[in-house]
This record gives sequence, C-alpha cells and structure tokens, in this order.
Amino acid sequence: MSKRRTSVLKPIVFSILILILILVVGYYFFVGDRGEKQPTKETHNTTPPTKNQPSDSSEVHTSNPETLILNTFSLSKEGKVVNSPFISGKTEEMDITNRWGKPNQMAKTSSGMYEEYPQHRVVVGFLGEIANDIRSYDSELQTIPLNEIKKAGGEPDEVRYYQDQSHSQIILVYHVNSTTDLKWILPKPTGQEPNPKVDHISVYTQVKSQSDQQKRIADLLSGMSLDEKIGQMIIAGISGTKEDTQSKNLITKYKVGGIIFYPENLVNPVQTVQLLNQLKNDNTPNPLPLLLSVDQEGGRISRLPGGVKKFPTNKEIGSINNSQFSYKVGTILGKELKGFGFNLDFAPVLDVNSNPNNPVIGDRSFGKNPDVVSKLGMQTMKGIQSQNIIATIKHFPGHGDTSVDSHLELPIVNKNLTELKKLELIPFERAIDNGADVVMVAHILLPKLDANYPASMSQKIITDILRKRFAFNGVVITDDMTMKAVTDHFNIGQAAVDSVKAGSDIILVAHDYNKIVGTIASIKSAVQKGEISEQRINDSVSRIMKLKRKYGIINKNVRNVNIGEMNQAITNLLAEYVK
Repeated sequence: MSKRRTSVLKPIVFSILILILILVVGYYFFVGDRGEKQPTKETHNTTPPTKNQPSDSSEVHTSNPETLILNTFSLSKEGKVVNSPFISGKTEEMDITNRWGKPNQMAKTSSGMYEEYPQHRVVVGFLGEIANDIRSYDSELQTIPLNEIKKAGGEPDEVRYYQDQSHSQIILVYHVNSTTDLKWILPKPTGQEPNPKVDHISVYTQVKSQSDQQKRIADLLSGMSLDEKIGQMIIAGISGTKEDTQSKNLITKYKVGGIIFYPENLVNPVQTVQLLNQLKNDNTPNPLPLLLSVDQEGGRISRLPGGVKKFPTNKEIGSINNSQFSYKVGTILGKELKGFGFNLDFAPVLDVNSNPNNPVIGDRSFGKNPDVVSKLGMQTMKGIQSQNIIATIKHFPGHGDTSVDSHLELPIVNKNLTELKKLELIPFERAIDNGADVVMVAHILLPKLDANYPASMSQKIITDILRKRFAFNGVVITDDMTMKAVTDHFNIGQAAVDSVKAGSDIILVAHDYNKIVGTIASIKSAVQKGEISEQRINDSVSRIMKLKRKYGIINKNVRNVNIGEMNQAITNLLAEYVK
C-alpha cells in the first residue's frame, strides 16, 4: 500500500474508533426510566465509603430487607436516598461539589444534566442548578427482590416499563408526597427470573425552573428599599459585650447584612450566645437574616471564648500534610461555630507563606508549597462547609509574599500575573474550582497589575482576574476597611465606593460606628449621583441572597454551647493524627 493511501486511511480509522468509543460510553452511562437515558448499574469504583470518609445523615446499614425498604421510603419523603446528605428539589449543584468534589462523569440528556459519583454509588440529575433526581446504586438496595418491595411498601401508584437494546426494566413508582416520587428500577420479571432484584432507586422531585428561582430573588429585591440593599452589603463590627444603642441602630436603622465579632465582644460562652441571640431578635423585622461572622482559623487566630481547645497552627498542620486531618479540623471548626450560633467563618487562609519576613501570615499559612496549601486549605474549607457554615478563602490574590502588615501599612507586591499564577493564585483557583462560596480580597498594592488601587479596590484584580479569569460567581468581601493600609492612604467612604465599582459585594468595616455609618452614606450618595447604578447594587445583593438561602440561614436562637464536648472531640482528633 502506498504511503499516501496509508496517510489517508489513518485519520478515517481513528475517527471510526473515536465514534465507537463515544457510543459505548454513552450507552454505559445513561438509560432512561421513561425512554430517557439514565446511568446503568456501576461495576467500577463502587466500594462503600471508607471509615475515614465523612458519614452522611441518611446512611442506612441493615441486613433486614423490610427495614431497609421502610427506611428508604422514610428518607424519600425528605427527598433523600441512602448514603447521601442531599435533598431532591432543594440541594444546589454547588452544594454537592462542595461536599463531594467534581463528578467522575457528566452527561446531558433530554431531561437535564446528570452527574456521576461512583465512589458514593450515587448519580444526581439537575434542573438548572437544583438537584431534582437523586439515584442510588447502593449495594444493599441491590439485594432487595421485587416481592419484598411490594410486601413492605404496598402496591405502587404506577408501574412503568423501559426497554432498549441492553435493558428491559420495570419501574415501580410511589408518590411519597405531592411533589416527590420514589422509583424502584429493576430488571423486568421473566419466566426464568420472576422475582428480580433492584438495580437502583430514584427520588425524583418536581421543581420550579431556574428562571423561577431567579424571579423569586428579583421579587424580593423589588420590595427592598435602597437602604435595605446597601445595608446587605455591609458587615459591621460592634463595641462591647452586649447590645447597645449603636449595635441596635446598625441592625434596625441601617439594616446591615452581617456582624463581625472579636475577642473583646466574646467574654464567655453564655454571654456570647446571648449576644448573638439578641442581635438575631433585633433583625427579625428585616427582609434577610444576619451573617454572624468571626475569624476562627484555628491556631493563634481563634476567637471563641470559654477555654475552647486550640488546634495546632496551620503551619504545623501543613507539616503533617494529611487531607483527612484537615477535613476533620474544618469539620470541628464548623461545629464550634454552629454551637455558638455563628454562620460565617473567615477561614481558611490560602496564602502561600513564601516570604520568611512576613509579619502577618506566618504560621497562619499551611506552608510555602502551593500544592500543600491548596490541598489542605480545600479540605479545611469543605470540612467547615459540611457543618452548614460558610467558609471564606483569604487573602486574595495572596498575602504570603509581603513584608509589612496591612493592619499597619499598605503592602506592595511587585509581581505580574504570570508570576502570581505560578505561586500565590494556585490555591485560590483550585478552591474556587472546588466550590468556594466567599473570597476575601486583601489590601495589597500590586503595581504591575494596578498602580493606583490595592486589590480590594481594583477592578483589574476583582473583576478581570477573580470574576472573569477564575469564573468566580460567589460573594466577594473586602478585608477590614479600617486597617491602616486603607485609612492612611484613602478616604474610607470613597474606598468603599471604589471597591463596589471594582466588583466587591460586601464591605467589611470591622471597627468604629461612625466609619460604618459614613461608609453606608458614601455608597448611597454614589448611587444617588449615578456613580454606581442600582443594578450594580442589585447584582451584589442577589449574590448575597443566594448565599444566605444556600446555607439556610435564619434568625434562630441557639441554646448554651457544650465546651466540654467540643474539647473532647479536638483531643480525640489530635490523638489520632498528631504524634
């Protein structure tokens, strides 16, 4: 055969092979229970979660088929399947990515997008961003025969059938409530096998479309005054250990969206819980609940009172370099905050500590290796999020190579974007890809990116890099605007306006009641003058609304916290990992 003919045939043969591979993978991944494609039974990577993996509230283990069936029906009424914490009709795609990471495979069908998590034996279907079809291929479920389902659950409300070249299935449909169906999918009974066993189950919920969700946010926005909207964009600090006129005014008059707390606000557990409960009560008439935030990083930056045992520094955790340890540390940090009534943690620190003379980061960093910082920081973030506490990655675009403290002076980092991408930006980009909800931007001047404004006020850094290059659609918050890095060089009110124009959603003003009030007035004046459009304000408030809704934040009081239980959990964890 001539060389010319061989060169012509090679791409044809390669194309045919690729086409065959696509068809095989497509068939393997989805087969529908109504003539639409859905995942077939998994035969790879389907071992149960190991003991080191976080357990789920819906985890069920029983050898009794009747008990397992009844438990499955019970969970389905909540929109759940076994071994999954997610709720059909409520859980958003980002929630799942936060908890389980990116899916092994994704496939689009006529009924929506499906994502596969074989390590959990779960496949999730989405309508827009909402999970509306959660399917379990749990090995225990697959031991249940057809007659046991009908015996324990009664006759189904509907019976459907599905057939294609490789599947002949029967689907038992139970309407467990007005919006949710539990489907048992099995091979169709035959003369040889009249009583087949379950292939998988599906909890399917009718949900409103993504446009309906956006409409609900738009409707809420349309009913809010400009003062209420701007208030949502402020997290404010307060003075003292109990509610006073100023702290009450911040909530009732200025409608701030959140409060940050420092050690001087938190004397003991009882006082802390009472203070948070009182502020929640003050906020009840407002349209949205408060973000109640604190810097609980672990190590030396630990704000909680009452003798809460401290974790090792992040530097020490970095030297241990164990992902499961970092996840469990994050989990306990989240439990601590939830116990006191907080809902937002300004942690983890994702700065790469590349400058040994850094006076502000130091042992707050997991180390000087960006891969270690990325890995451990992401696991800490996920651990915090697992307790339904909002995590904040900080200090973007990286505070690790500074030689001055931004609390005292404006740091300058003379690196261009290429240099930053090789070190400082690596942990932030990976955390964003793995479900970060909030990014804190630092008061750092990077002259090679923006000679006029620090990162916290720079459109080039917030919009062009964080929003566009990293595709971050979550909430952007500034570091504290009362730091000298800002106040010694800028008017705080104008700095806040510039930050909003640059793309920030929340301005953090952690100290000084008059500075907080002045910041609010400056933003309002900028809107009234047309310097900032009200649509720009609406964009930020929409992101804040979505964040609060995602984490189910409500103005709910908590009871006194159990410090002994917290400390025991920390002691046990350290005994396991710190030798």
